Amino acid sequence: MAPAVPRPPRAASRRAGRLGPAERGGETGPVTAGAQAQVAARVPGAAALGLLPPPSARLLPATVLTDPDWTAERLAGLGVRYAVDDRAVDDRAVGDRRVLATVWWYSASSVLLTPALAGLATGLPLSARLADTSLAVLAGGTPVAAVSSASGGDLAGQLRETLSTVVGAVAAAGEVRPRPLWAIAADSLANRLLAIGRALGEVPRVTALAGPLAVAVGAPLPVPRYVDVAGVRFTRRVSCCLLYRLPPEPLCTSCPRRPPAERRVLLEDTAERMR
Repeated sequence: MAPAVPRPPRAASRRAGRLGPAERGGETGPVTAGAQAQVAARVPGAAALGLLPPPSARLLPATVLTDPDWTAERLAGLGVRYAVDDRAVDDRAVGDRRVLATVWWYSASSVLLTPALAGLATGLPLSARLADTSLAVLAGGTPVAAVSSASGGDLAGQLRETLSTVVGAVAAAGEVRPRPLWAIAADSLANRLLAIGRALGEVPRVTALAGPLAVAVGAPLPVPRYVDVAGVRFTRRVSCCLLYRLPPEPLCTSCPRRPPAERRVLLEDTAERMR
């Protein structure tokens, strides 16, 4: 993932929380559905992108994301993970469900969207329905990969239904307004297509898919944007992941909270290091 893109939260430790009822009985990887295996074979670095579950991960039905109680357990685990880090000194942020929900959704939405977007980019459509998707999670319940078990259909319609359902659950668990979570989803969509485009060596073609797809999904999903800096494309973000609220995490390079001139200088530096 490019340095200009916010980093996902660190995985919760085993102390951060036990597996909930929704997780028990899940399979252990590696498992990759046939259709997604074909997509992964076309994408260099598929494992790093979350298209191939790590062998140690536990597979759960993605429908667990619709359960506010399950999500609340994940948020509690994330809070514990940062609270036990002696560098984390902002107890208010660690205990702020809004912050934890936003940080967690940034990571989870990126994982959830990857299979369908990779299928779109490679011309091998994959379903974005929760019922057709499995999540690969680490010991603390942090999603690190997703597997779609079915070929795609109406991608925009499926994404609309999936995001509406999961955003509602995350909003309930984190006591946060849905709209910022939709903005996070838009940036995840943009980031994932950008990462896939870089992997394929087809950044202009793949990132050009973002706008029409978001328009087809419709409001309240914002339309993703990109910016080219020194010949390198970055996501022009519409959301803040709030990761900086959990010390010692820094403010992201591309964060919209940064002054535009400062952000531009940092992106120029990142672009230089990426070339």
